Amino acid sequence: MALVPYVENALPGLSKLHNSSAQFNFANHELRLAQDWKKLGVAAVVWDAAVVMCMYLELGQVELKGKVAIELGAGTGLVGIVAALLGAKVTITDREPALNFLSANVKANLPPDSQGSAVVSELTWGEGLERYPPGGFDVVLGADIVYLEDTFVPLLRTMEHLCSDRTMMLLACKIRYERDTTFLDMLKQKFRVEEVYYEKQRDIHVYKAWKLAYRKDL
Repeated sequence: MALVPYVENALPGLSKLHNSSAQFNFANHELRLAQDWKKLGVAAVVWDAAVVMCMYLELGQVELKGKVAIELGAGTGLVGIVAALLGAKVTITDREPALNFLSANVKANLPPDSQGSAVVSELTWGEGLERYPPGGFDVVLGADIVYLEDTFVPLLRTMEHLCSDRTMMLLACKIRYERDTTFLDMLKQKFRVEEVYYEKQRDIHVYKAWKLAYRKDL
């Protein structure tokens, strides 16, 4: 979600993020995602959490066909694109500065008969939520969106707005700092959370979450 300045002296392990594109094979499709770290920072590169999320979606343990889904902080759009290829109707969102880049990736990677399965939309967490139907999504997706502490409260507010008690939320996270665990603790106050997948090589956790039912007697 956040846009950060380009740092020329990046760690060698991050060199792949500086490539102009990243290629994958998901949902029986060859995907080529444009990247532009220099212009858009974290919003324009494919992070491991997005790759692992797509790996998990391909396992078929989440029914996407015919479902209404939304991706938060989509960046390059990889997760939303794969969800659309797997049969979901997906709203792929990020902040306004990233939308043209995101839209180009979506258009380039969805075949003509799937173009109607995904729409790109502006969403800054916690703002303008009235433009999105409350509890109007079957599936909410987020890959590597938990990293800036300042966003935790508006992100959680956004999740609460988008989810009904029937919505399944999927989060793919790398637990880098104590604050990441803090967000999970915050999430557990509003959602039932369970870890459903762990990819050891990339050190990525995938969590499922369901909104806790509101109790009027509290």
